[in-house]
Amino acid sequence: MPGHRTKGFCASAAALALCAVLAGCGGSGESAGGGKVELRYTWWGNPDRAERTEQAVALFEKQHPNVDVSTSFSGYDAYKQKLATQAAGGDAPDVMQLDYRQIDQYATGGVLLDLAEQKSVLRTSEIDRGLLATGRVDDAQYAIPQGRGTETVAYDVQAWKKSGVPLPGKSWTWSQWADTMRALAKKTGKPGATDPGQSEDAFEVWLRGQGKALYTKKGGLGFSAADLTRWWTFTDKLRREGAVSPAEQTTQLDGSVENTPLGRGTSVTDANWDAPASGFVALIPTGVALAPMPSGEDGTPGQYFKPSMFLGVSANTGHPKEAAQLVDFMINDREAAKILGASRGIPVNESIRDEIGPELKDFDTTIADYQASLEGKLKDPPQAPPSGDNALQSTFQRDYDQVSYGRMSPREAAENYVTEAKAELRS
Repeated sequence: MPGHRTKGFCASAAALALCAVLAGCGGSGESAGGGKVELRYTWWGNPDRAERTEQAVALFEKQHPNVDVSTSFSGYDAYKQKLATQAAGGDAPDVMQLDYRQIDQYATGGVLLDLAEQKSVLRTSEIDRGLLATGRVDDAQYAIPQGRGTETVAYDVQAWKKSGVPLPGKSWTWSQWADTMRALAKKTGKPGATDPGQSEDAFEVWLRGQGKALYTKKGGLGFSAADLTRWWTFTDKLRREGAVSPAEQTTQLDGSVENTPLGRGTSVTDANWDAPASGFVALIPTGVALAPMPSGEDGTPGQYFKPSMFLGVSANTGHPKEAAQLVDFMINDREAAKILGASRGIPVNESIRDEIGPELKDFDTTIADYQASLEGKLKDPPQAPPSGDNALQSTFQRDYDQVSYGRMSPREAAENYVTEAKAELRS
């Protein structure tokens, strides 16, 4: 693993928390010693993604000897908070990994560069037009999707098989999933799953399975307090029964797989995105597999393919060309694609996706096969969420914590969330 130039890189899961507080080195677009251009590049992820990214960055530097790339990464929650602080202070990194939910906020806030200005070095012709459009705001291309992902139920294969509970099939409803988690808890003596009540992503899947959505096309709430009450009543009952993780475990979640109940060995399954689920392999060496997310009771799927993440460039970078070259490299270079595999989802460059597909190994193959099993079965993704959603993810988890600890009923918490959400979306 290259380490000679990396100033914020963390080599182990234990160092994630430290990485979260490390500032990037220097201002955006400074020149390094010897007249080289220095770029800051940051992302969130697990150590597996970090190691692959470091190798890819080393290859980029070899191909671009005039550029030094200073890197840093952390778990998702810490990353999101740090990037928000940097952006507010006008010190966003030159190249940054972005979530679907951050695009609108940072584009409209003047944080991101319109990448159309760098079309001479940033190629997008081999990215699906619909997928590429998810990085556009007001007809400007502020971010480029880096991979395609979808949600999944990751599970400990050995623990599940030992339980004697039938393994998951190609589809199941939420009620079937709940019954299975109860059975796993009874047979294994530990919760079947991480409590999904805290996850806005899981709630969205549940909503879409009923033909509803998180947001309207105009950016308002697409559900009512009654809808959220039903969801939290459902998950609260499962927690009280011991079928999903207790509050003490759920409140430790920080966006990393290491701090999930599954990652800690205290549950059998975890609902996550397919690319980050690769992090479970190091934690559960006896085997990890992927199952689809539950559907509505009539079989309506709630999950969808979405850009697993994006790359954006700071509007304040002093070296927009070199920053765009790094983005282009991470998306369009074949050797980089072989290094990165499916650690950020299946590649968006269609030629590269077809080329490296047969070369994928280990868990990358698991992810590719999982996505292939869902082709043609899922509905179109929603438009990118309004900017207020970035803050509402934390509000969602905070309000459910009140339910988990018995401080609020599901209805009280749901009404409180909807009130705050409407205020946030109007601000």
